[in-house]
Amino acid sequence: MIKKEDKTSHSLQIPKGILYTSRFLEAISTKLTTLFAAKLFATPIKHKIPKREWNMNRNSIQSTIKIPKIGKEIVIYEYGKSSKKVLLVHGWSGRGTQLYKIADALIENGYSTISFDAPAHGKSKGNKTLMPEFMACILEIEKHFAPFEFAIGHSLGGMAILNALKQNFTINKAIIIGSGDVIQDIIDDFVKKIGLNHKIGIKLKEYYEKKYGEPMEDYGSSFVSKDISQPILIIHDKNDDDVDVKAAYQINKSLKNSQLMITEGLGHRKILGDKIVIENSIKFLKE
Repeated sequence: MIKKEDKTSHSLQIPKGILYTSRFLEAISTKLTTLFAAKLFATPIKHKIPKREWNMNRNSIQSTIKIPKIGKEIVIYEYGKSSKKVLLVHGWSGRGTQLYKIADALIENGYSTISFDAPAHGKSKGNKTLMPEFMACILEIEKHFAPFEFAIGHSLGGMAILNALKQNFTINKAIIIGSGDVIQDIIDDFVKKIGLNHKIGIKLKEYYEKKYGEPMEDYGSSFVSKDISQPILIIHDKNDDDVDVKAAYQINKSLKNSQLMITEGLGHRKILGDKIVIENSIKFLKE
């Protein structure tokens, strides 16, 4: 276990207006509360590209491709010139340049990266999205840019990679960082953060299952991991306030060929830029 000084970044703060609205709706209508929660659950927060990511943004070749399965367009970042390509997948409310330190390390070690702004993220258009759209993007990107040597995903991006692997996404190895597992756990955590009773979490899951006609738990990381044979490195911080570290242990238990790296004091986002995390990631890919 790697320990760092405890300067973890806290979870994103929920605006008071959302908390007040959630409680008001809960007092008058379970149905309205569920619909309100469903809207929030599918709406990421868009952030401007921070200065630390400007170099990757400036020096990448950017283009737009259409994802026919979902009828949306996304922005692609091609970074580096090597034919040995690594796909990088950001998490919820992230962007294609968010894993810039990992990308720079990969380039220094002879690789290039392909990343993207998922629907409703970064420079890509839209306001709403869900993980199946991340998966559709990965599988469509593979058609345009394959072959890929590896894939690295953060948070929801890691979950999307595991799900894509089950759908025959072809890579040699993958790394998932701070990724969630059980869908109901993810929904329950979200519902708790917006100040609602856990019963709304059950209703929210039922809402999506009725809307899309399939069990939500079929997308759980440990569920899909049972069918994955590629080596997977799981990295998670003990102090992750966004995704409980228990998810890493559950995923590790389900995978056939995995390594588990638990850090301490890095939280959900600082872990992406940690020197030792990056060094261990490169080592794993080169083994």
